[in-house]
Amino acid sequence: MSIDIIPSPKLSAKVVLPASKSISNRALIIHALTRDGMPASTQSVDTLKNLSDCDDTRVMTNALAMMPDEIDIKAAGTAMRFLSAYLSVVPGTHTITGTERMRHRPIGILVDALRQLGAGIDYVGEDGFPPLRITGGRLAGGRIRLPGNVSSQYVSALLMVGPRLDEGLTLELEGDVVSRPYINMTASIMRHFGACVEWISDHELHVDNGGYRLSGYHIESDWSASSYWYEMLALSKDPSSCVVLPGLLEDSLQGDSVVRELFEPLGVQTTFLQDEDGIGGACLTKKSTRCQCMERDLVNCPDLAQAMVATCALMGVPFRFTGLQSLRIKETDRLSALRVELSKLGYDVREEGGSVLCWDGTRVAAQECPSIDTYDDHRMAMCMAPASMVKGSIRINNPEVVSKSYPGFWNDLRACGFKVIGS
Repeated sequence: MSIDIIPSPKLSAKVVLPASKSISNRALIIHALTRDGMPASTQSVDTLKNLSDCDDTRVMTNALAMMPDEIDIKAAGTAMRFLSAYLSVVPGTHTITGTERMRHRPIGILVDALRQLGAGIDYVGEDGFPPLRITGGRLAGGRIRLPGNVSSQYVSALLMVGPRLDEGLTLELEGDVVSRPYINMTASIMRHFGACVEWISDHELHVDNGGYRLSGYHIESDWSASSYWYEMLALSKDPSSCVVLPGLLEDSLQGDSVVRELFEPLGVQTTFLQDEDGIGGACLTKKSTRCQCMERDLVNCPDLAQAMVATCALMGVPFRFTGLQSLRIKETDRLSALRVELSKLGYDVREEGGSVLCWDGTRVAAQECPSIDTYDDHRMAMCMAPASMVKGSIRINNPEVVSKSYPGFWNDLRACGFKVIGS
């Protein structure tokens, strides 16, 4: 399936973003650990308010509710990492698997760490990759060392089971620590549910034994999802453009809230407000000035990279973005995918060393009627759709991939006056 996107001449809307799947999936795991591994049906998750309805959260919810012998998390990388740790500390034997792409995404570092804690984990296929057969039970805990540049989801997975370990957990991160905001997010949510977790140095965290307590929790709206609306504001030619995004918090737990600072040099101003019910939100408006070039290290917010790269290219702003090494092993190789798809629009983006994307303004011949491939990657679809505002229209192949994090994205575009035509 493909759709054609034709932009609205004006951009003025109020858009209710999906809830943060990063927060939702952490809250679900911690909530499950308060139940000592009992299925969710025995104690409702109603205490978790505003859960995301995206694919990644649905597979997590279903897995925790049903706890089948074989758990298929499809393309949900967060669910693979978090559930692998969770299944290691609750009774029973389960096999966890996913899509073909998921079966080629490395997980060996997490498995090795869990085995050091005493977990019973076997590889069903190739060593270092899913599927995994996990026999859970009581684990001693102790000290674990990990490279600091691994996925923060490995760190978060270990931290969340820490309160269930007999000796707690001390986690030492060696070298540069990437995606630190995501680690801090995990720690904050853990504390809300009664855990004691602290940084005891710049590279070391400790979690006390003691479990969790059941508590209500409200999930914020998703700052990552806001990046595509920031992109549209930046690309809009109408100086009166305005988008209001309820539920985005100024003091957010989410590292991707830095998007408001990243887009300010690209001409987007963020103002925080509250409605009559006291609910916070962000109001995005146009600024009259913009930068001439952009250089940023995105190591702590890699999920913003695609929107940033596409926006700068489409605005004609040369850029150099570093810290992108994790993009190679996401839903697709995002470094390669961005280069290929932007070349269809006439932008010669270069990759350096597997961690840098840059563009010096060099143009190549653009395809006359470009058709954008999405590579089973929700963020490729959403970051390329705003290109219609520069090109007049754009075709997106396999648009259904947005269900992974933002199921209502195309409907929200329609509500803002965009034409979204199926074919």
